[in-house]
Amino acid sequence: MRLFYRVLLILLAAVAGLIAVVVYFTAHPHLPAYQPPQQLHYLDQWSPADRQTYYYTPQGTQVKGLRYNWFSALELPFSQQPFAAPEYLARFGFLVDPQQKASAANPGNLPVGFTRHSNPGSTVEYLDITCAACHTGELRYQGQALRVDGAPAQHVLPSSVPTLRGGSFGQALVASLAATYYNPWKFERFAHAVLGDDYQAQHKQLRREFKTALDTFLAVAWNDTHRGLYPTLEGPGRTDAFGRIANASFGDAISPDNYRVANAPVDYPHLWDMWTFDWVQWTASAKQPMARNIGEALGVGATLNFFDSHGQPLQGDARYPSSVRVHDLHLIEETLQKLKPPVWPEALFGQIDRPLAAKGRALFTENCAGCHVPQVKDEAGRRVQQLTVIALDVIGTDPNTANNIADNRYDVSALQWDPAELAKMNVTLFPHSDEPLDLHQLSVAKGLAYITAFVEKHAYDAAGISPQEQDRLNGYGLPIAVQEVRAYKARPLDGIWATAPYLHNGSVPTLYQLLSPQSERDETFYRGTFEYDPRHLGYRTEAFDGGFVLDTRISGNHNSGHEFRAGPQGNGVIGRLLQPEERWALLEYLKVLGRPLEQQVPAL
Repeated sequence: MRLFYRVLLILLAAVAGLIAVVVYFTAHPHLPAYQPPQQLHYLDQWSPADRQTYYYTPQGTQVKGLRYNWFSALELPFSQQPFAAPEYLARFGFLVDPQQKASAANPGNLPVGFTRHSNPGSTVEYLDITCAACHTGELRYQGQALRVDGAPAQHVLPSSVPTLRGGSFGQALVASLAATYYNPWKFERFAHAVLGDDYQAQHKQLRREFKTALDTFLAVAWNDTHRGLYPTLEGPGRTDAFGRIANASFGDAISPDNYRVANAPVDYPHLWDMWTFDWVQWTASAKQPMARNIGEALGVGATLNFFDSHGQPLQGDARYPSSVRVHDLHLIEETLQKLKPPVWPEALFGQIDRPLAAKGRALFTENCAGCHVPQVKDEAGRRVQQLTVIALDVIGTDPNTANNIADNRYDVSALQWDPAELAKMNVTLFPHSDEPLDLHQLSVAKGLAYITAFVEKHAYDAAGISPQEQDRLNGYGLPIAVQEVRAYKARPLDGIWATAPYLHNGSVPTLYQLLSPQSERDETFYRGTFEYDPRHLGYRTEAFDGGFVLDTRISGNHNSGHEFRAGPQGNGVIGRLLQPEERWALLEYLKVLGRPLEQQVPAL
């Protein structure tokens, strides 16, 4: 018996030790140091007013109900340093301006894409993280920083799953919330900061409401952890967008049976000229701008209710209330239509070798233009670029994203949709089929199409928006069109030099490596730095303290495909082997794409 108790004690000590280690690394995330640049430069992509509109216009996201003033008042778990201090949030990769001060649009002096909103009929202000947080980039070189609006971010945002390396904003936020609630001295400082003169009257209510919010965060962390929903660590600049949206919309909101493993992280795509594309998303699966933006807001945390207070599915015009802000989403979309591709900054990164770029232009025409220079047509006064969509067995890149969208099925029968009603909605499915929808086995693309259609209609009705105005806000009268193909789209390459890393999953660090055979690409490399390599066109890859190691041998991270190498084409080989001098010439020409025509190089 004594041996049994000894073994039990050892096991309990081991479990307690493991928990202590996890708590320590969650509270002390492994983050890079933040060193402010000597100077922050902005490109002439749009006006300063447009930039501020994009950075701080809310979408209706609520970060699991976290209030704006709560976020501003949080401290780090083991110090009184503010969690929301710009120099701390910058360590997660969020973008701050070293000279920026609090303003009417950004009263908390928070990073790009951190804003606030109140829901109709309420004065509560929620923390609202917008598309600007994920689609604004920055490049560092020799102490200088270059802001690239619309480029992919490099922050570590989504995960709340505790790991031994830490490093995620979600993990660190949960740690600060828990420390605030369970440390009475911290909570008193927090309550005084939040309540001010109302401290005595509202202290108990604040503690109850704060515990409810904390429980929501902890429930998500536990659910994601014990179900193993996100086995492929995302790291900086990546998220499994469709996987997370599907798990939130079908799993959290409908049934735990709908949870699916999300093992397909993707990089945040760049946004300039996106409004001219016939299909968007990496897999060319969506078309209507408003539906795309509603889906993005739902994925980041906009509220969505499928059932009433008695657990019964909402019906008729009651479907589906949410916190999305359609007027603001349209304002962001209109602002993005003004965004120009970035022009290579010769004063910062070096002069373009124009004779070499002229050689690269001929190589681009031979090797790249067939996929990356789309046909252009006019539709209702809009210039539409018809993008090439390349099948998996041709492009050969990591298949998880395309396969998950094509294969995963969800049971939405609890919502009691009427197929006859669905047939009358503003939703178009590609390819067309006369087969009835099986609501017990609905794909993520189809399911989200109908959910966003209901959310969109409810939001328009609540705002009193006429059908004619709805067509304008939707974007050119387009339907909510979706398609499911095992393929990835090839987009135009204007400004591609500013969008590292490459491929849909960010598994290739530089454009030079993307033009090289897979055998010459880094099998592992560090992500999370902003330090730019203007020769190879990408972020630097060497080890640094707090960096995230991306291992391309892991499912979802593969760096295969899009290869130029000797041998028969197909299965990922898309072109002949390019000699090193040809790759350098192509890189030089890719610096020119996106410039006004008069500044581009002539053909040889």
